[in-house]
Amino acid sequence: MKNEFAITTEFITLGQLLKLADVIGNGGEAKTFLATHEVIVNGEPDNRRGRKLRPGDRVEIPALHKELVVR
Repeated sequence: MKNEFAITTEFITLGQLLKLADVIGNGGEAKTFLATHEVIVNGEPDNRRGRKLRPGDRVEIPALHKELVVR
């Protein structure tokens, strides 16, 4: 399932995107989620909740069959 998220700032963090996409309930869950689930950012595995995402970046969460795109 592909979901697109428009941002009005220069970037959004991976943790913020996960919350915006309703993958996690609050920011405090990001660290645990990223430690227990494979997350791929632009084709590369990444588990940094502070990873800066900019328009055009893609985040895949294979276990949840989700693809998140920043616009």
